[in-house]
Amino acid sequence: MINKQMEALLPKVQKPGRYVGGELNSIQKDLKNIDLRFVFCFPDIYEVGMSHLGLRILYSELNLPGYLWCERAFAPWTDMEELMRETHTPLCALESGDALSEFDIIGFTLQYELCYTNVLNMLELGGIPLLSKDRKGLKNLVVAGGPCVCNLEPIADFIDLAFVGEGEEVDLEVCDLYREYKKRGASKEEFLEAAAKIKGVYVPSFYEVQYHEDGTVKAITPTHGAPKKVEKRLMLDMDHCYFPDKCMVPFIEIIHDRAVSEVFRGCIRGCRFCQAGFLYRPVREKSADTVNRQCRDLCESTGYDEVSLSSLSTSDYSQINPLLDKLLEWTKDEKVGISLPSLRVDGFQNEMMNKIKSVRRSGLTFAPEAGTQRMRNVINKNITEEQLLETVNTAFSGGWTTVKLYFMLGLPTETLEDVEGIAQLAQKVVDTFYENSNKPKGKGVKVTVSASAFIPKPFTPFQWEPQDTMEQMLEKQHVLVQSVRSHKITPNWHDASTSLIEAVFARGDRRLGKALLEANKRHMRMDGWDHYFSLENWLSVFQDCGIDPAFYANRRRSFDEILPWDHIDYGIKKEFLISECKKAYCAATTPNCRESCSACGAARFGGGICYEKR
Repeated sequence: MINKQMEALLPKVQKPGRYVGGELNSIQKDLKNIDLRFVFCFPDIYEVGMSHLGLRILYSELNLPGYLWCERAFAPWTDMEELMRETHTPLCALESGDALSEFDIIGFTLQYELCYTNVLNMLELGGIPLLSKDRKGLKNLVVAGGPCVCNLEPIADFIDLAFVGEGEEVDLEVCDLYREYKKRGASKEEFLEAAAKIKGVYVPSFYEVQYHEDGTVKAITPTHGAPKKVEKRLMLDMDHCYFPDKCMVPFIEIIHDRAVSEVFRGCIRGCRFCQAGFLYRPVREKSADTVNRQCRDLCESTGYDEVSLSSLSTSDYSQINPLLDKLLEWTKDEKVGISLPSLRVDGFQNEMMNKIKSVRRSGLTFAPEAGTQRMRNVINKNITEEQLLETVNTAFSGGWTTVKLYFMLGLPTETLEDVEGIAQLAQKVVDTFYENSNKPKGKGVKVTVSASAFIPKPFTPFQWEPQDTMEQMLEKQHVLVQSVRSHKITPNWHDASTSLIEAVFARGDRRLGKALLEANKRHMRMDGWDHYFSLENWLSVFQDCGIDPAFYANRRRSFDEILPWDHIDYGIKKEFLISECKKAYCAATTPNCRESCSACGAARFGGGICYEKR
């Protein structure tokens, strides 16, 4: 039910379909039967948010209880925001058309650090006080989940409560508790004290942080009976974990406009730069029967003609070939395409290729991450040049002509020779195509080299490492471009300036909250979009707030330093991360979890791959 004020603005904006709601499979409820109103806020535009699998799962699950109505809100694009401010139109939920200020709980998913300015902007547009301390009553409780909760500290002053880990169980537990405390007329502090006793719930205001004179953290002290460390929640039985049998079908094209089904959570590999690979340990798989059923249900309930198998590394799914067999039994007849993102170089085999090429032959994407074997050992990628070339050769024989290769610049111990190695490896891929006698006739090869900037992230072995300075990163980008010799290779790279700001907030502490407030005053938002991001503006904010971005982004941290996120526990032992970091310095590798257990600490959860027979 679109808000009347918002409806009047629709003819004046691009893509009004972003703001109308009412999509197929969206959920309407009678407010007379509702005890708790929850709005799921995605701090980016509709096309990005509606592509997110977590939103699809939690939106449907939170609407299961009869007393609870979960609605959606997205960041408005700048044209709509300007009109909203001119006409004093509040940011509203799509289902009811009510302003965010009408909701009991305002929940944000924090997927990347550059969305923080959008969080503040959405709260302001919704009529919600920005600072947690200024929201006195129990209504308008602001909660957060998602991977950025692993270091919530830069945005801690704005969040009342956060969910650490996976949300399917803990979200509903907190909602049940809120409903109980709301009925008894309890205070916000009383509710938060009770919520903090739930495993996986982090209440930032219940932790006091002290700093040394050099700016490093001196101590993190819990108060109000909060735990010393907040342990993550996770789902162990993926076959019985909630998953919707239908999802919303948007009115406009979104980024990933297809049905999506998870095959497993976690990753066996242990790449030392990859945060997700450590946050979601241990690996927990769904059965092939479960995935197949969920894919079919989604396609039947939505009309989508493409289904994507979602995971951090789809080719590592132990039942991938039996699953593809089951899917092909019905997708061929119903003309449904199968998308397999996140393929590993060493996981793309002839059997898999022959199955997927029967339904789909678009470009293939692989992530060697580094151009030399030494660097691949440093990051624990555990693939060789020979494996990559053998894989692309197999793909070329199968009819593929387009390959995208992902790399990172600025990794620890990287030299300019390692950067040149990226271009050399790409050239070998081109040469492999023309040396293949079974390659497609009459076609050339296209190889795209995409190079992103390394960002040290919490809960990885590289969390102590410095990010390259802007000057160093720009030099490496230049060397990469100059090293490409063939017109068959297209190099592109991520903006180093956005990576700097992402690194600042990824490893930041609570003192960055004042920078976010100042950025909001200057109306900075949509930092994830190149057109609106401004390094100059961010450097000005930091200077005016007395913050040195290099302290957070470009400083090597000692192993005995207290990190801003040390009171959050994702189940991975700090000693293990330190050991992995030291192994990186001498380019030593660690086997993947299916080959042998590395004793990372994830076995304490009592399930998943840690308990598989090897």
